[in-house]
Amino acid sequence: MVTAAAPDISFLIPAFNAGETLAECLASLQRQTRSNWQAVVVDDGSTDGTWERLEEIASADDRIIRARQPNAGAAAARNHAARLAAAPLLCMLDADDWLDPTFIEHMLPVAEDQCTPVIAHCAYRRVAPDGRLMRVERPPILTGDIAKRELSSFCAIAIHTAVFPSSLFERLGGMDESLRTCEDWDLWLRMAFAGAEFRRVDECLAFYRMKAGSLSGDPAKMVRDAIYVTTKAQTLRVQQGLTAEGPETNWIAPAVSQLRMLAWVVASKLDPALDVAALAALLPEIPDAAGYESFFAGVILHGVQTNLLPDRADDLIDALDEWQPTFFLLVQLIQHHSFPGTDRKIIEAAAWEISAANFLRSFTLGNVQVASVEIGTLSRIAKAKQADTLVMHGFSGAEHIGSFVGPFWGDLSIRAQIRLFMHEMQGAATHLQTPHTLAYCSFWTREALRSYRAFGGLIIRNGRRRGRLDRLMVRIARSAVLACAPGDKQDNDTQLSNILRNLERRLIPAFRNPPGPQSDKSKGAAPVRSEEEYWEHIFERPDPWNYVSVYEQVKYAQTLSLIPQGIEKALELACAEGIFTEKLAPRVGRMTATDISQRAIDRAVERCRDLDNVELCVLDFVRQDLPPEQDLIVCSEVLYYMKDEEMLAAVCAKMAAALEPGGHLITAHAHIRRDEPSRTGFDWGNPFGVGTIRRVLAAQAGLVLEETIDTELYAIHRFRKGAVADPVLRVEQHGTPLDADVAKHVIWGPAGVEREAAWTSEVTTAIPVLMYHRIAEEGPAALQRFRTPPVIFRKQMQFLRRQGYYAVTAQTLASLLRTGKPIQGRPVMLTFDDAYLDFLVNAYPILTENDFTAEVFVVSDKVGGRSDWDSTHGEPAELMSWADIQALHQKGISFGSHLASHTPATAIDNEALLAEAILSRNVLQSRLGSAVDSIALPYGATDFRVPGILALAGYGVGFTTRPAKATLSDNLFALPRLEVRGDRPLDAFPELMGLTGAFIG
Repeated sequence: MVTAAAPDISFLIPAFNAGETLAECLASLQRQTRSNWQAVVVDDGSTDGTWERLEEIASADDRIIRARQPNAGAAAARNHAARLAAAPLLCMLDADDWLDPTFIEHMLPVAEDQCTPVIAHCAYRRVAPDGRLMRVERPPILTGDIAKRELSSFCAIAIHTAVFPSSLFERLGGMDESLRTCEDWDLWLRMAFAGAEFRRVDECLAFYRMKAGSLSGDPAKMVRDAIYVTTKAQTLRVQQGLTAEGPETNWIAPAVSQLRMLAWVVASKLDPALDVAALAALLPEIPDAAGYESFFAGVILHGVQTNLLPDRADDLIDALDEWQPTFFLLVQLIQHHSFPGTDRKIIEAAAWEISAANFLRSFTLGNVQVASVEIGTLSRIAKAKQADTLVMHGFSGAEHIGSFVGPFWGDLSIRAQIRLFMHEMQGAATHLQTPHTLAYCSFWTREALRSYRAFGGLIIRNGRRRGRLDRLMVRIARSAVLACAPGDKQDNDTQLSNILRNLERRLIPAFRNPPGPQSDKSKGAAPVRSEEEYWEHIFERPDPWNYVSVYEQVKYAQTLSLIPQGIEKALELACAEGIFTEKLAPRVGRMTATDISQRAIDRAVERCRDLDNVELCVLDFVRQDLPPEQDLIVCSEVLYYMKDEEMLAAVCAKMAAALEPGGHLITAHAHIRRDEPSRTGFDWGNPFGVGTIRRVLAAQAGLVLEETIDTELYAIHRFRKGAVADPVLRVEQHGTPLDADVAKHVIWGPAGVEREAAWTSEVTTAIPVLMYHRIAEEGPAALQRFRTPPVIFRKQMQFLRRQGYYAVTAQTLASLLRTGKPIQGRPVMLTFDDAYLDFLVNAYPILTENDFTAEVFVVSDKVGGRSDWDSTHGEPAELMSWADIQALHQKGISFGSHLASHTPATAIDNEALLAEAILSRNVLQSRLGSAVDSIALPYGATDFRVPGILALAGYGVGFTTRPAKATLSDNLFALPRLEVRGDRPLDAFPELMGLTGAFIG
């Protein structure tokens, strides 16, 4: 007789007709390295002699407590066992499973003596009926709220892998006896929301016996119970105010979790007689599975493996006939309720998961054909009739030398395979062997003759000729290998060539010679050699700073309001073309207006020809003396140009000396960000602004500040030559609207990061590509997430400007990513899908005033119409016309394709997608008169084929809606973008940019 003191852990073991397995289960406890345990076994109405076997075992070991009850189910039996248990920790062990001898030794230290209830849980293995051990299944890490999130979706812990406090079990009321399945899932869920802490033990310490018929339980009951548990999870989540479900938060909606259980149950049954439609009817709703394709592929394959119990995932290839019908039945069910192309992506994900287990296996799953190719023994591979997507793994001996994933057009002849090795698998071509045949020699000679000019260039030119010669020889050799390889009229390359030839005849001809970049008219111009020449250059065109704008006119009016009465003699420095001179002259007796530029003075003379009290002349007030005995000097918007404070102080002293006692100096200058970094200001590169100018003037002997008009963008000061005065401050508004050339230099708000500073001090390997749709206030409520109000958009652009971001186009972004090198500063790309009219009306002016450009993706067949793809949600919005698009293109906005029809690419077959991609690009190029390299896929829908098809259509870069920053490792035809949602609060924008908490307005 084995006896024990008070146990450390009690095992709750329900037993129903377990006579064949109970002994092995209990033996695994008796082999534990720590013996202070208790097993409470409840015979749940067995009819096979389980009770007699239990009595026999328990009679020799008083650690085993036995009890009986009429059949009430496993949950009721475990609750019964818990009431008899004496230990502070519990573990629920089924009578046909067993534990590793070190289970207690590893688990107890993690679970015992904790202030917060702790659930220790470990990995486990399924055991096939023939005794084979399946792969180790590890639970996810379930720290913090992750446990609540994961357990709200599925049962993340196998029942006999967890050790937990008996006090917690009792407090929660034990197991829900109304559940015949999913009762353990329900318990873990309630424990998570009760605040228990889940700690994973990485060792595999538990074993789950798969008996013949063990998956024969009622599938309808499993689905109903899953609905019950996931509905409860949603209620608990709402009660605790946790984050709403959605792909962005990783919280899975109950409908998705319920569909997950249905898919797993059906896949694990593999029963052709199972009424899947009846099971699906149990679900409250069948959700759109778009975005969860890999998730559902994994769930279905896990269910299939649970039934078939293969040693390796790739063993499923040998059983395709057994599980494919169920697989495609589930895929069709999901697709019926999902976004177009969801089925295709589930098939791709499943094919890749199977293939990744063993790249040496070839198979076809639906439209995906996987081919494993040995480069040394190439042979023709026939294209499966239904296949349109190829996954090809190349091997050289045992070495995997690359994979190709893309569209499939025809059979893989040896020539077609060699071309894929050469052009699609980086480095694979070095493994190709040169054939020793006369045909190869003939083709080599022909290719060499074609390259005779290149040879001549190498002879004539100096430099690294050896490297260029090596590359030329490699190119000739590869071309010869490809040329002598056998191909035929049915192979992949020939079929594709025929398709492209037919499309070229059928579609609008491509814009073949887009104009090059605009020539820089300043190239070759003589360098500016003096201050006078610089200012003469500035005044080549009249009114270079638009002094007639509202902004300048308001500033003039404010300046005039500071002019004292009774001014007899006035001097205006830097009068430019005399616009303010004309306004000031009637307020003074005599006036001298000066400027360094003769061109400016000539225009001022013409403007002021009827003013008898005005004298105009050229004067360099920095190097020349000023006319003395002035009652008033006005010097505005020019003192920034002093090269340093020493020069500024000298000029200020000169102006002070030119004033009569009691005379006044009035000056207006802008706030410059570099000078006053903590406030709104201009980003001009001048060494200082009005803050420093005021300070230097105030330091001049005899000058005192009398009055200031301060605005957000500039300040106007009036100084007097005389005794100390109490200065007056007037805070006023600047004139609006601001001209774009003025606004784009303003950085609004508190301290941020200068673009130049970021450029010189920061590098990045991840670029945010922001995705917008409409910039508008009004629209259908269902489309609110795709609509950013202009006032919010303005604050977002001001935020980016303040934080030192500069905009890049798609072409620039692609070039930067291709280099593979870190990128200087803070680049951002701003993209707008669909080319709505409100881009022209609302977005473009805000972009311009913040010195940003953008890329707009055009649905080429819909230009000038409305967004009919949104018609189910309300009135479709207006789209820009070709005239609008062409005008914006001339102003620097870039345009790319959004396909021709706004159809998801995943829902279009290969040839139709290629045709639409080419058509859309050609139309855009013809309308814009320049090359179009970029495309954003409608709805972000892409799959294995799409990047290759876009490349064939002539694009250089493509964008999806995958939420991430673009990095150096991304496929250029599947770049991610960060959606800027209109239904999110303003402070979500800094978080999106990785600057959580930064000021946004």
